[in-house]
Amino acid sequence: MTVQLKPVEDQVIVITGASSGIGLATARMAAERGARLVLAARNEEALREVAQDCTRRGGRAVPVMADVSRREDIERIARTAIDTFGGFDTWVNDAAVALYGRLEEIPIDDQRRLWDVDYWGVVNGSLVAAKHLRSRGRGAIINIGSVLSDRTMIYQTQYSAAKHAVKAFTDGLRMELEASGAPISVTLIKPSAIDTPYPEHARNYLEEPGLVTPPPQYDPHLVARAILFAAENPRRSLTVGFGGYAIGLAGTHFPRLTDYVMELTGYKAQTTQQPGSRERQRRDNLYRPREDGSEYSSLPGSSPRQTSLFLEAQLHPMATAIALAGVGLALGYALSGRRERTNGAGRRLAPPLDRREARSLARHPRPLRDEKRAALARH
Repeated sequence: MTVQLKPVEDQVIVITGASSGIGLATARMAAERGARLVLAARNEEALREVAQDCTRRGGRAVPVMADVSRREDIERIARTAIDTFGGFDTWVNDAAVALYGRLEEIPIDDQRRLWDVDYWGVVNGSLVAAKHLRSRGRGAIINIGSVLSDRTMIYQTQYSAAKHAVKAFTDGLRMELEASGAPISVTLIKPSAIDTPYPEHARNYLEEPGLVTPPPQYDPHLVARAILFAAENPRRSLTVGFGGYAIGLAGTHFPRLTDYVMELTGYKAQTTQQPGSRERQRRDNLYRPREDGSEYSSLPGSSPRQTSLFLEAQLHPMATAIALAGVGLALGYALSGRRERTNGAGRRLAPPLDRREARSLARHPRPLRDEKRAALARH
């Protein structure tokens, strides 16, 4: 079934985790296109400022303080959308928390808390959204997974495991909705390392004072663009950034080699002596909100990539295929124009003779014919 989705400017969009990072970038981008927004997060003060900012940018936004680990809070988000705007068209499950550390050193309660937010928050948000969108007639559910949905990152094992589970749940939900004939698009967005406050919000059980995401890093607005594209165009999944995709590809085809590389480089690639700017230093936001309101990390030296050709190829597959075909044809033509005719031993052969040259050579004795043929070959 082909799902027809509205343009973003005609939609009501629910975004969880909207007070920082990807959620914040998405809210602002959607507001600039005139969307009506229901923004959810735990930080009430920061969320209220984000909603006001989105309204100034051209949208209309209402804040809802909520913890997605609680089903009742998710239902309250949906009720707010219905009471304020008459319903919603797209639901974006973006809220997440993170842990860095060795599994044996991370308390089980902390590991369970991560799953309550990162997995069960997505499950409950998706189920509440699906129930409403069935009655509304159409819509989109967009779940934020990760490239770690495909390949576990050392020292982020529980986060990776939860994102694996989010992928499996999203695939299962998509199949069930399709089987029942529900006109609901279900998309999994898989970002690579993104320059957001994610590592600063994470709870750290490693020895170094600061955390980072492994390079290369990408701008959060690329993920926001992918999210809003999926809100208008049904897609199974979109991966943001080839860097993370390549790690997943390596893990699929060379799993043991990828293990060894991560074991050797994983600690250094994810830790730093810089905990972030003074005003943003916090232990974590695992159980309660901390400083919010920023799309980007405060860590020094970050220079995220502003473009992703890999994402563009997914957003416009037909144009990409045509462009690649054109490049291939041009390259083939250029190579064929330079190709020289050779004999079996790799020696250059003279070009073929036209009829007049052949008749001229036939009238001369063999030595003269050979000499003239050699002269023609030199030209």
